[in-house]
Amino acid sequence: MAKHIGNALSWLLIKLIRFYQLAISPFLGSNCRHYPTCSNYMMEAVKEWGFLKGFWLGIKRIGKCHPWGTSGADPVPKKNNSSIE
Repeated sequence: MAKHIGNALSWLLIKLIRFYQLAISPFLGSNCRHYPTCSNYMMEAVKEWGFLKGFWLGIKRIGKCHPWGTSGADPVPKKNNSSIE
């Protein structure tokens, strides 16, 4: 049951991100300092890690996206990587 809820939440979050990418982001311009963009990062993180961990990784990434934050390539960590916090 919990897995079905997680899958439904992941599906919903990905749909919301796609809506943002298609309907809102074009009006805001390209502002992300990282590659992949923060919205693509969160989608990839949710697909790789599931809803909770993927959402948390995405929020942490968005928190780094400011003028004094990091920039450049920042791929989603893979599950077999033991360096995840």
